[in-house]
Order: sequence, then C-alpha cells, then structure tokens
Amino acid sequence: MQKLLSGALALVLLAALGAYGFWTLQRPEGHYLSDLRIELAINHGTPGERGNLLGVEPLLFPSDYQNLTRLQRKLSAYLQQADAQGLLNDKTVVVLPEHIGTWLWARGEKSQLYQVTHRREAWQWLELSNPLRYGLALLRARGEDRRADAHLRMKAEQMASDYQQLFGGLAKQFGITLVAGSIILPAPYVSQGLLQVGDGALFNSSVVFASDGRVLGQPQMQRYPDSGLRRFVSSARSAPAQVLDTPAGRLAVLIGSDSWYPENYPQPAERSVQLIVNPAFVPGREGWQQPWRGNRHQPAAEALPVRRGELSEQQAWHLLTQSASAEGVSISVFMRGQFWEQAAGGQGFINVAGQHLSGTPSAGARLLNLWL
Repeated sequence: MQKLLSGALALVLLAALGAYGFWTLQRPEGHYLSDLRIELAINHGTPGERGNLLGVEPLLFPSDYQNLTRLQRKLSAYLQQADAQGLLNDKTVVVLPEHIGTWLWARGEKSQLYQVTHRREAWQWLELSNPLRYGLALLRARGEDRRADAHLRMKAEQMASDYQQLFGGLAKQFGITLVAGSIILPAPYVSQGLLQVGDGALFNSSVVFASDGRVLGQPQMQRYPDSGLRRFVSSARSAPAQVLDTPAGRLAVLIGSDSWYPENYPQPAERSVQLIVNPAFVPGREGWQQPWRGNRHQPAAEALPVRRGELSEQQAWHLLTQSASAEGVSISVFMRGQFWEQAAGGQGFINVAGQHLSGTPSAGARLLNLWL
C-alpha cells in the first residue's frame, strides 16, 4: 500500500510540474488600443542644407512592449507624422529617450504582467513565468539589487536582438540617423555589426544607427548613473565620449544625468563636436516640478553649481545642461508614459547658441525640432 501511495504521489507531482511547465510557455495576447497622436512642441529655425535634429518623446505603456510589432507600429506612426510635416530627410538625426530599450525586458510575457498596477507584481509574473531563466540569472547577478539585475540579465540576449531589429529597422525605413535612447545590458559591445551582450556588470548604454540600419561606433555607456540605478547599474567612468560622424554633423551622446557634468562633454575645439544629444528620464508624473533629486552617490556632483533640493528638476536640468553645453547645440529628450505605478514626467528642451527652447508643455507625446 505504501508503494502504491508513493507511486500515486509521484505521478501527481510529475503531472503538476508538467502542467506548470506547460503554463510557463503560454503567452496569450489581449486586445490592444493605443494613442498615436503626437504634438509638435518646438519647431525652431529654417530648413536648410545641414538637416535637422528631431527629438521624439513617445507616450508609452507596458502593453506597448507586449510584442515588438506593437512598439514598432507606434514609433513608426510618430515618425510618419513627423515625415508628413516635412521634418524627415536624409540629414535628419532623430533622438529617442533614455530607457526606451530597457523596457524590452517585458516583451513576450504573459498578459497578466501588463495588466497589474504595481511593478513588483509584474516582477512576480516575470519570475513565475520564467523560473529556470530567472534562477540561473540570479546566480550570476551582481550589485546590491540582485533581483533587478537578474530580471535584465535573463532577457539580455533577447533585448539586444530586439533593440537592434527595432531601431535599426526604423532608421532604415525612414532613411534617418537614429539615436536609440538607451538600454541596460550586461557589458554590451558591437561585433561584426551586431549588438552583443557580455557576462560583466550591467551598463546603461545607447546605440546610434545609420540610415541604412548599420550600428555607428560602439555602445556609449553612461558614466555617472543616477541614484535610482546605482544599486544594479555600474558606472562607466573610464568610457570616453564617442564622437560619431553623421550627415548633420559630428555627434556625441550623453545619457541621462551625464549631461549635468561639464567634464563629460567632448571639447569642441579638440574634436569638432557639433551636436550633443541627451536621452533622459525623470520618474514621477509631477517629477518635473519636484525638488531636484541630484546625484548624492556620485562624488563628481559636489562640483555642480546647485545642491540637491535647491531647485526643481526642470530648473536644475535647464541650468546644468545650458551651462555645460556652452555655445554648442544640445537636445534633451525625455520618456513619457506610465509603467505600472511609475510615471515618467520630463519635458524635453533644446539649447542652441546660448538660447534655451522649452516649447509647449504637454502630458502627451511630443516632437522637438531644430533646423541646423
């Protein structure tokens, strides 16, 4: 009798494990509606031979990341509207916001992950749906927040492939140079034209795609990650600012809070930099008007001309980027939307020859255009 009970229990356990394994493989998709409207908030200058710098601030939600086709269609719709307004040509440089690629960790998951209201609930669905991948990634995780590290590490190869397919494809489709915001990956590098991931620490990185879909240069890594990332993202202090040749001029990318520090800016006299682009992210629906959070964990912040909490986020970003970029051309482009309980609330702006352009504030998607 005991052997019979043990055999029955083993069969029940095997059936349960089989059912759980089958459940983890199911990825049904629900209905999807999305707002494709975008407002032209800044259109400065006159069309000329040098082309233009165009910031796109998309309004995005978790459901936009359920599959790559959804995200491609939404971003393509924004660019089609820009094209219809005469803002795209073969010398256009388009800039997308920080972390637009990071949220690709959510691609291809169960529908419940996109429907919950809190990010921790989404994490739980991610872990339950990918137990083996998550467990192996957790063993290799680094930093103080090993759970957040594991979430990104377990999806890293898929994310890198999706990122290149999506943004390289958009650059080629519209014949533009595309600064593809940023993505957090382990030790990313480009080899034989493909974005690859390594086994090292996580870095917040940006890749630029040429109008034929090729990657330009290597990933530009963030040198001074802000306080919200430091528990799982490493600083790339030794990474030099790359200067890339584009049809609109020589371009450098500064990710997020890197734009606050003058030492991160390539010296125009030495390297003929003409364009500084800054993919950025500010958390909180009202975060733009909240006291500036600073970067108290970075020693370099001690040299900044403003202390934490003295100004609003808006005032601090305007002051720091305008003084650091001096007389050059720079654009800061922010993510918009809501990712579970975390909203994104920055408002993009342009600095050109000492002039600051903020444009019309809006809660929706925005275009920021500067004719060079």
